[in-house]
Amino acid sequence: MLAKMTSKNQLTLPKSVTEAVGAGPYFEVEARNGQIILTPVRIQRADAVRAKLAELDLTEQDVADAVAWAREHVDSPRGKQ
Repeated sequence: MLAKMTSKNQLTLPKSVTEAVGAGPYFEVEARNGQIILTPVRIQRADAVRAKLAELDLTEQDVADAVAWAREHVDSPRGKQ
């Protein structure tokens, strides 16, 4: 299958290809041995982060406390080691 690159370095991937790999809106792109490798990537959404926090039994207050603690210590001599 051919895909033509536009003058703005854009490609349109054939629908049959994206359907075959379950592609989303983002791809990891790498060059390997003269080939361009596109790998579909799923970006984790905030809901996934919240689910992980719940799994770890961390509350929003725990996160806020950790951020406050880190901000206090980044400016201290111990934080600049």
